[in-house]
Amino acid sequence: MRVPLLKIESSPTLPESADAVVIGAGIVGVFTAYYLAKRGLKVALVEKGLVGAEQSSRNWGWCRQQNRDARELPISTKSLELWERFQAESGENVGFSRCGLLYLSNDEAELAGWAKWCDFARTVNVTSHVLTSEQANERGRATGRSWKGGIFSPTDGIADPSRAAPAVARALMALGGTVHQSCAARGLETSGGRVSGVVTEKGTIRTPVAILSGGAWASSFCRQLGVVFPQASVRSSIVALAPGAQGIPDALHTKDVSVTRRGDGGYTLAISGYGRLDMTLQGLRFGREFMPMFMKRWRSLRPGGLEGLRSGHETLSRWSLDKPTPMEKMRILDPSVDEGTAVEIHRRAVALMPELGKVDISAKWAGYIDSTPDGVPAMGEVHNVPGFILAAGFSGHGFGIGPGAGHLLADIVTGAAEPIVDPRPYSPERFRSSVWGKVAEF
Repeated sequence: MRVPLLKIESSPTLPESADAVVIGAGIVGVFTAYYLAKRGLKVALVEKGLVGAEQSSRNWGWCRQQNRDARELPISTKSLELWERFQAESGENVGFSRCGLLYLSNDEAELAGWAKWCDFARTVNVTSHVLTSEQANERGRATGRSWKGGIFSPTDGIADPSRAAPAVARALMALGGTVHQSCAARGLETSGGRVSGVVTEKGTIRTPVAILSGGAWASSFCRQLGVVFPQASVRSSIVALAPGAQGIPDALHTKDVSVTRRGDGGYTLAISGYGRLDMTLQGLRFGREFMPMFMKRWRSLRPGGLEGLRSGHETLSRWSLDKPTPMEKMRILDPSVDEGTAVEIHRRAVALMPELGKVDISAKWAGYIDSTPDGVPAMGEVHNVPGFILAAGFSGHGFGIGPGAGHLLADIVTGAAEPIVDPRPYSPERFRSSVWGKVAEF
């Protein structure tokens, strides 16, 4: 694995029972387990590989409100508060800071779109400043370029993807929860039509509630239960630079390239929206649902190869609960870097800020960003499997809203009278008009 990641120890034994079992220890899974444990529930968190090893450690680390979909903005705002509170209450360092996010552009249409969003933001008490050309040039002086304008969101920030999920998992264990790595969940057991247990490769945990935060694996897992969840993955590549560059903004986005300071003082480089669509049978299965989204992004998405078929996360096969599953054959999704894109990322970054050319490339990696057809996550109980809560399809936004998502899922599980945000926009039921809820027949 090429991604820097804080490693933690697992709990020594698998419990025979739990009030809730969380499947998948990415940022959403660990925060869900953490907030359930804070409410006094006995929680077990199971992970087929390592805590935070897939997309939760492969993203930019941005925790933003800026330019969010209106449905996601409330949970984004709450998440920023929760990032701060978690760090203060737990004593764990997740590298969170409200450093502000800077956007620069010379495209009049792009600037107009950003300004329109800022007008909307003011109506919901979100602070975001439209920058004049002079202000943009001052904030973007590290580029040495002249800019027509930009925006700056001072209350937004970044956290450290290399340590955030593991740090939350440690806080969960401090509350009495258990964490089980290299322990794939193979499926669910039901009794009287409700969830009664989670079957793992190391044994069955009796529980009335199972929360699936399986990232790119979620649709395949749902298929084992006869549930169709429309999900597609895009392979995205990132370049990391060693520490040493001076005067670079902590978080900068331009149309050409985006740059983010990491916890070690180096920088992560990426091109927003760039990715490869690897061929999979699941991708073909849901092609109709995702065609509108992919058509809008045709300039930045390119055909991939057979990487997705080899990885196995988008299989249409059914597996047995008493035999190894595709998840045990591929413990950690660590897809190949698109080398052509990596070269272009680095070229653009150095052209934008020559100071970045003074330091070496320290690493390159790729990850699968799982999406829903409307780009908004699915969080809620699956209607035909009571006790089964889905949390997937975060569409590249999961890291930043991880704390809010975890809190909302804990609210749903415990039946909170006043959840942290309105859960209805995220309900999986919204997909029933297309394929949701139909029995898969493959």
